Amino acid sequence: MPSQIDHHEILSGFIRLHVLHHAAEGELYGKWMIEELAHHGYNVSPGTLYPMLHSLEKKGYLSSRKERDGRTFRRVYTATPLGRQALEVGREKLRELFREVAAGEARERSD
Repeated sequence: MPSQIDHHEILSGFIRLHVLHHAAEGELYGKWMIEELAHHGYNVSPGTLYPMLHSLEKKGYLSSRKERDGRTFRRVYTATPLGRQALEVGREKLRELFREVAAGEARERSD
C-alpha cells in the first residue's frame, strides 16, 4: 500500500483544512502544527508547512504576529474572518464528501 507521502497533492487540502481548524480554535505556531499533524498521521516537513502557512496568510485566511520565544521569535497564527468562513465551507464539503464516499463503500460491500 502506498504511503501518505505518495499522495501529498491530494492530502494537502486536508492539511490546509486541519490548519484552519486549529487556527480558528486559537493560536498556533509551526512546530506545534507539525507535531499535531504527525499525531494524525501526516508527515509534514517545515519546508512544506511554513510556505503553506505563509500562503494562507497572504491569501487572507490567517493572520500572524511575532512572539518572543526565549532568545528568538516565533510566528503565531490565527484564523481571520475569511479563514473562519473558508473553514465552514470546507466542513460542509467534507461532510458531503464523507456521505458520498461512505455510501459508495456500503454499495461495494453489498455487491
